[in-house]
Amino acid sequence: MGEFVVAVDVGTGSARAGVYDRSGKLRARAARPILMNRQTPANAEHSSEDIWRAVVGSVQEALDQSAIDRRAVDAIGFDATCSLVFLDDKDQSLSIAANGAAGWDTIAWLDHRATAEADQLTASGQPALAYSGEIVSPEMQLPKIMWVKTHLPGIWAKAGTILDLADYLTFRATGKKTRSTSTLATKWNYLAHAENGWDTDLLASAGLADLATKAAIPAENIAPGKSIATLSGQAAAQFGLPKTCRVSAGMVDAFAGLLALTGARPDDASAVGLIGGTSSCVMRMARKPQFLRSFWGPYFGAALEGWWVLEGGQSATGALLDHIVRTHLGKEPAADLHETILCRITELQETHGLSLGSGIHILPDFHGNRTPIGDARGLGVIHGLTLDGSFDGFCALYYRTMLSIAFGVRQVLDMLDGSEPAMNTLCLGGGHAKNAHLIKLYADVTGRNVAISAGEEAMLLGTAMTAASAADWYPSLVDACGAMARQATVVKPDPQRFTAHDRDYRVFLKMQEHRSDILGMA
Repeated sequence: MGEFVVAVDVGTGSARAGVYDRSGKLRARAARPILMNRQTPANAEHSSEDIWRAVVGSVQEALDQSAIDRRAVDAIGFDATCSLVFLDDKDQSLSIAANGAAGWDTIAWLDHRATAEADQLTASGQPALAYSGEIVSPEMQLPKIMWVKTHLPGIWAKAGTILDLADYLTFRATGKKTRSTSTLATKWNYLAHAENGWDTDLLASAGLADLATKAAIPAENIAPGKSIATLSGQAAAQFGLPKTCRVSAGMVDAFAGLLALTGARPDDASAVGLIGGTSSCVMRMARKPQFLRSFWGPYFGAALEGWWVLEGGQSATGALLDHIVRTHLGKEPAADLHETILCRITELQETHGLSLGSGIHILPDFHGNRTPIGDARGLGVIHGLTLDGSFDGFCALYYRTMLSIAFGVRQVLDMLDGSEPAMNTLCLGGGHAKNAHLIKLYADVTGRNVAISAGEEAMLLGTAMTAASAADWYPSLVDACGAMARQATVVKPDPQRFTAHDRDYRVFLKMQEHRSDILGMA
């Protein structure tokens, strides 16, 4: 057996690859940008070929940097956003671009073109919707497929395969159209706990009774941590890896991140995962299902076999900070600009403390609200702006935007809580784990410890764990998580800051009420 696995994480704007050893140590990492076509705020599309090129490039670079013997790589794993790829019956790209542009065959996860179709499914009230918080989001796959069938009938007639992006990547790697339990359970309204996972009444109400045939979905799906097959000859040559290299079942990115954060101890009910990046997902594993309106799930086996996952979240968090930069500074939100803003906020807080921007109150639902309202049409609100156009004035707005994101997480946690023992630790992964201000706000606003282990690398590490399991390095995926998990650094909440923020949190809740009242006025 070899000593290494490769993990690939495809996010909203880039593909990242990492080389890991048996202890979970990252030996090398590389990234490539991926393109996105956005003609309107509601539409977002990728090119699967562009994504695959980025995947291949990042894997090759990571392997080159690692300087390892590539024959010692036992497995490769993939995670990705829940974007949706359309191919014809010859596995060729089918453009689903709203403007008809060629090459854009993938509806990005954040695309909201199918809001009306999602509302139609929600109104159907089918029993299966209990496993999606009684609400269907346009970020799920059934409404997106309905939209293509209705609005692009020519494309629909040609469609021969429809794949979640993670499953597309394993297809490109193996030539097999295997589906992962992670993708089907979380994004296709597939009931992985049921003998027949498809709710035929729900599919009929969607006009998709023939979905399994039309999308070329096999009768069986594969759990995270299981091996699909070895690399095809073509993929092995592209990556520069041996054809004996196994390919683990794909995963939705946040669920891979959850493995890195809590997979080693899924029975620890006091801990909950927070994946914070472009969007944010608060995720909890349990042996028994928990049902809460507007929470996605409970999903069975989406991260670990035998375990349920319940997920609440926000559709735009990192994306909202980028938006605030674009619209209020008029600049592109590059990483160094965000860092400059955060440094200035640190300086301003030396004078103003927690009162920085205290007159500004924000509802961060600029791309709808997942939890607790479950309204993809939800709108953001900013209260308290003045004529201050200075950079310092903008920094105050940015800080208060971060604060509103933390309030949203507190609201999700407060709704999830009520169990024994109470959740007292928020395990944070993703890009937000690089932001010291957000880390401290998550602790002080929620009143919970924030544990940082895998950090920004959470999705890559979780996917490496699934690859290690597929390589049979460990008896189970839980064992792989335990062997490869990182030691956490814990940031504790400040009780005085919690009390100080509590007043603004009550304002946050009152603003939600007022927004609802305004929208309800004739």
